[in-house]
Amino acid sequence: MLAGAAMAISACNTNKEAAQTTLSGIDPQNFAAEYDSVPTALYTMKNANGMEVCVTNFGGRIVSIMVPDRNGDFKDVVLGFDSVQGYFPENNLTDFGASIGRYANRINQGRIVIEGDTIQLPQNNFGHCLHGGPTGWQYKVYSAEQPNDSTVVLTLNSPDGDNNFPGNVTAQVTYTLTADNAIDISYKATTDKPTYINMTNHSYFNLNGDPTQPITNNILTVNASRFTPVDSTYMTTGEILEVKDTPMDFTTAKEVGAQIAEVDFEQIKFGNGYDHNWVLDTKGDDTQVAATLYSPTTGIQLEVLTNEPGIQVYTGNFLDGTVTGKKGITYQQRTGICLETQKYPDTPNKPEWPSALVKPGETYTSHCVFRFGVKD
Repeated sequence: MLAGAAMAISACNTNKEAAQTTLSGIDPQNFAAEYDSVPTALYTMKNANGMEVCVTNFGGRIVSIMVPDRNGDFKDVVLGFDSVQGYFPENNLTDFGASIGRYANRINQGRIVIEGDTIQLPQNNFGHCLHGGPTGWQYKVYSAEQPNDSTVVLTLNSPDGDNNFPGNVTAQVTYTLTADNAIDISYKATTDKPTYINMTNHSYFNLNGDPTQPITNNILTVNASRFTPVDSTYMTTGEILEVKDTPMDFTTAKEVGAQIAEVDFEQIKFGNGYDHNWVLDTKGDDTQVAATLYSPTTGIQLEVLTNEPGIQVYTGNFLDGTVTGKKGITYQQRTGICLETQKYPDTPNKPEWPSALVKPGETYTSHCVFRFGVKD
């Protein structure tokens, strides 16, 4: 998108020269490391408006997003770490900013059936397979290229049997920072055996620009009249229910925290807040806004557009003060909100839902845009 716009991008990896600190305050040298003997790095994109986005090839993660608030002051609006080591699983088991694969969200009991063969995947979340298993793509090092001055292309080769998923898969995530302050994310993947692929971005947004403050005051709108309820293990039941007259109704704008504590409503109780998939009324039209988030504190607004049928809204329910992020800030509950565009959870076991099966000769594609602006 708008690839010809005047933008600048820099990669800081094996460069031994002293690197400048990014606008978000990150030293790129803190990302010049290795994981499983593969080099990691930080990549910094800027556009003519001064917006800055930092990405690391470890997990294909967005590290920071600097956008202007209503006063023109730049704020970092995502959670993350000051060094690549913070993202390593032996230090912190987090999905901050990650490109999730092979299968975002949960697969029931970690079981899939492909062409009559039952395959057991790892069970790493309440008996289910979450985000591709315990060593999903968020903990892999992608190779990185810069085809032009506005784009970072990350590529991952996932071998046959990766977390027991079949097929050698080549996956690609392309980040483009546009002239209109949007992060355009395009995913594609191919396989040599039938397999399930469902990728997403797992950034934790805090549009207050201050992760010491919760996101419960952020105003959320979701263009969805239905959602997929879950049981007490966060697994979708197979139902699709109306949001009307429930705390799940964000068809008109309301504070994230307005009904987040209504534990008498079973879905809030089961989710420990919001951790649910909404069935988008946009029906795969990525020219329509799927969700909008707005901070009355800063005036920063985020619009999400996607060609996917669903979006998972997760309100940082399990952040508990045990993780220390950028600038030494400890992340408490609900200091970030995720807006994960996706196929519905557990589609491999619910054939009536949009399929995530990819066969040899086919190309998996997915598109998501995070478009930032200021609302008076």
